[in-house]
Amino acid sequence: MRAAETVTFGGGGLDRAAHLRSDPGALARSWSNAAARVLPLWRDKPLFAGGALGWIEPRHALVRDRRNGAIFLGLAGGAARFAIDMSDWQPEEMPDTLGAFVDISEQHHPDLPDDHRFAELRRGMTWLTPLEAELAATARGLIAWQKSHRFCARCGADSALAQAGWQRVCPACGAHHFPRTDPVVIMLILRGNSVLLGRSPGWPERMYSLLAGFVEPGETVEAAVRREVWEEAGIKVGPVDYLASQPWPFPASLMIGCRGVATSETITVDPVEIDDALWVSRERMLAIFAGEDDTILPARQGAIARFILSHWLADRLS
Repeated sequence: MRAAETVTFGGGGLDRAAHLRSDPGALARSWSNAAARVLPLWRDKPLFAGGALGWIEPRHALVRDRRNGAIFLGLAGGAARFAIDMSDWQPEEMPDTLGAFVDISEQHHPDLPDDHRFAELRRGMTWLTPLEAELAATARGLIAWQKSHRFCARCGADSALAQAGWQRVCPACGAHHFPRTDPVVIMLILRGNSVLLGRSPGWPERMYSLLAGFVEPGETVEAAVRREVWEEAGIKVGPVDYLASQPWPFPASLMIGCRGVATSETITVDPVEIDDALWVSRERMLAIFAGEDDTILPARQGAIARFILSHWLADRLS
């Protein structure tokens, strides 16, 4: 693939400035700097302002008393960027789509301008510049981890935020806990002129994508590709190579894009794993991407599946 082309959430050039995470004085000065900005999130939904992230100043009434819980994301243009969890705020109306696969609802806090809205990151990820997308993914991933790992996995005691949000430390047993990232393989499985697609239970109607699955302990990426394809679709895979990766903070995955060559053709779907799988020719995939297919939708904009399929269609896979 062309080096200049990157997936959504990747290649933003964020200076993570990890050396500042353990420096309380530097963090305090960064928070007080006039150029610093804070990204609030509500129920894992970042604040948007139009087609960009809704950064606010640390002195804003909404966040100025929340510095102890702020997560330091890094430096953008030399200025500090922080994230704050505002999930304790209760809007007037709670959407019934909250946490669903598709959530088009937006929430407006009365202390913010009308164009500042909390929105699902899956929906807004393609609005953002590469740097803002990386910042949003980092913020969402860290805040989700902080909320789901409040208690020490060793002794069960309530742990405390440390390293500006990049660790949790247990005061009872001294254990240090770090943000998790779950490796997931997502596969462009080819046989001749066709690619293997599948759909998971609960997906929206007509939605198909490349097969994917978690890498298991003690397993290589290549072995995970072959195992997942065999388990889900009953297809044997031979050579496997790496294509690209994508941080996917829903909630904490690293999508590892691979290409595999199928050595069998007959599909046997495991109904526990997926609802359907099928071979799709290059010609049909072009029609799908053009919106001319009545049964399959093109892969979601911003997802690595679309990135890989687009490169395959354009013959840009190295």
